[in-house]
Amino acid sequence: MREFFLQIINGLQIGSIYALISLGYTMVYGTAKLINFAHGDIIMVGAYTALYSIPIVTALGVPLWMSVIAAVLICIIFGVTIEKLAYAPLRNSPRISNLITAIGVSLFLQNSAMKFIGASSLPFPRIFSSQPVSLLGLNFNISILITIFVTLILTIVLQLFITKSKFGKAITATSEDYVASKLVGINVDTVITLTFAIGSALAGIGSVLYVGAYPQVGPLMGAMPGIKAFIAAVLGGIGSIPGAVLGGLILGIVEALTKAYISSQLADAFVFLILILVLLVMPNGLLGKDIKEKV
Repeated sequence: MREFFLQIINGLQIGSIYALISLGYTMVYGTAKLINFAHGDIIMVGAYTALYSIPIVTALGVPLWMSVIAAVLICIIFGVTIEKLAYAPLRNSPRISNLITAIGVSLFLQNSAMKFIGASSLPFPRIFSSQPVSLLGLNFNISILITIFVTLILTIVLQLFITKSKFGKAITATSEDYVASKLVGINVDTVITLTFAIGSALAGIGSVLYVGAYPQVGPLMGAMPGIKAFIAAVLGGIGSIPGAVLGGLILGIVEALTKAYISSQLADAFVFLILILVLLVMPNGLLGKDIKEKV
C-alpha cells in the first residue's frame, strides 16, 4: 500500500505538468478552434531558455528556479510570434490548413533546435533541494510538492481570471461565438493573441517543472509531453479549464501505475488507449460540452 501511494504521488507530479501544458491546448482551441501541435515544442524552448539563463541566475545569487522568469518571457514571445506569423493569416481558412501549419511549426522548432543547438540532450542542474520530504509517513522529493502546488494555484488563478476579469469574459465570449463577439465590439484577434500568450506562459512554467523532475534538455523533449497533454485535454473535455487539469492528473496517475505494476514499455500505449476509448465512449470528454454545429 505504501508503494501504491508513492506511485499515486508520482503520477500527480507528472500529471500536474501535463495539466499545465493541456491548459494551453484547451484555451487556444476554445477561442481559435485550433489544435496547436507546436505547443509541446514551446516547452522545449522554455527548457533551453532556463538552461542558458542559469549563469545569469547564478551571477545574481538567486535560486536556480528563478530561471522560470526568463523561460516564461521567451515562451510568450515565441507563442505570440507564432500566432501572428503562422496562424493569424489563416484565421478564416479551413481547419485542415491550420492543422497542417501547426505540424509544420512544430517540425520547424524541433529542427531549428537540432541545427543551432545540437541533437544531443544536455544535462540540467538540479533546481530544487534533493533532501527528501516526509509527509504522512512517506518520503519523496520536494519537487513533487512544488509541482502539484504550483499547478493548483495557477489553475485557480486562471479560472478566476476567466470568470471575473474583463479580458477573461472576452475570452469566454469569443469561445462561445466568434462572429457575435466581433459584432459587440470585442477585438477577437487580441483575445486570441492573449490566449496564446497565457498558454505559452503556462508552458514556460511547465518546462521548468518538467526539467526539475527529468533534468535533461533536448530538441525533441516537448514532443511526447505535448501529445500527452493534448490527450489530457481531450480526456477532460477540450475547451474546459477544469477538464484539462482533471485529464492531466488522470493521465499522470495512469502512466505512473502502468510503469510500476504492468510495464514501463506499455505506459505510452495505455495513454493512447485512453484516447481511443474516450473518443469512442465520451467524445466530448469528462467535462466537455455537447455543442451542435450548423452544417
